[in-house]
Parts: sequence; C-alpha cells; structure tokens
Amino acid sequence: MARILLLHSMYGLRPAVLQAADRLRAQGHEVHVPDLYDGRVVDDPDEGIKIKEEIGRDELLRRAVAAAAPLSGSDGVVYAGFSLGGALAQNLALADENARGLLLMHGTSDMPDDASAPDLPVQLHVADPDTFEPVDWQNAWYLRMRRAGADVEVFRYPGAGHLFTDPDLSDHDAESAERAWAIAEDFLKGL
Repeated sequence: MARILLLHSMYGLRPAVLQAADRLRAQGHEVHVPDLYDGRVVDDPDEGIKIKEEIGRDELLRRAVAAAAPLSGSDGVVYAGFSLGGALAQNLALADENARGLLLMHGTSDMPDDASAPDLPVQLHVADPDTFEPVDWQNAWYLRMRRAGADVEVFRYPGAGHLFTDPDLSDHDAESAERAWAIAEDFLKGL
C-alpha cells in the first residue's frame, strides 16, 4: 500500500480531512495529515482566504515541504490534497522524482512550461462547473500535465459544489463524494 501525504484546503484541518485519512488508512495506506494552519479551522471561504493570505503562499509551501521531507525517499510518496492542499501537493509531486502519484481533490496549481513528470499517475476530481477551477483553466492544466509526461485522469461531478467531499460544508454532495472516493481508492490501490 501507499505512503500518502494528504494536505488540507484553505479551510484548515477540518474533520472531513481527518475522516478521509481514516478512510484511506482503513484501505491499508499510511496517511500523514499535517496541519499547515497551526490549528486554525474555518467554515467560511472568506476567512479561509484571509488565513491563507496571512500565512502566504511561500510559507505554506515551505510548511508542506517540511511535512513531506521525512516521508520522501526511494519508496516514494503519493501526494494528495483538497483544493489549496491539492495545489501544494501538485508542486511537491512535480519536484519529487520519486513521487508515486498525485491525487487532487478539488484543486490544481499552475505549473511551468518546462515541468517534467514522466509517467506520474495523476487523478483530479473536480466539480462541474467549479468557480475556483474554471473549465478553461482545467483544460490548460490538463495539457501542461500531459506535456510534462504525466498520466492524467480527470473526473468531473456535475452540479456538485467546490468542496463536495466535505459533509460539513454547503458544497457537499454525498453521491458525488462517494463516487469520487471509490474511484480514488481504486487509483491508490494501483500505486
């Protein structure tokens, strides 16, 4: 089974993230869930954005790198994350030549044109439509990932809200969440 670094969204380390980690552990995976917000958890997107901006993108990435450092090695890590955490996970995976996979729930990140991810298995689960991940953005992201050599699968969930896997948020869509987790679990079994 896989060693997974699972990064939270801009809402912080919410119960849904811990439940996701437990679900993956029940599948036999070793899951690490760092708190990049030092205990701060919110329900409101504006508050989440405020915390994210207060900490700053560079500091969040530094914290994610520090969390990944003891896990990385020749056995490789599967990087995973929710929204903001997905963006951070993507940056980590593209910088780690031993990355075993990348599981993105609700979010991606920009990437340089010269990015390289030969044969990196990548799976994205995203609402359709998603105000944080517009279709034009997703299409450009997909093309850049493929150009980098990644093996990319994208799953879209019509009518679901942005963070549809979090049962405590208004975005939640139980049917889409269960479908996403079933697909993600199969993906992780293959890594």
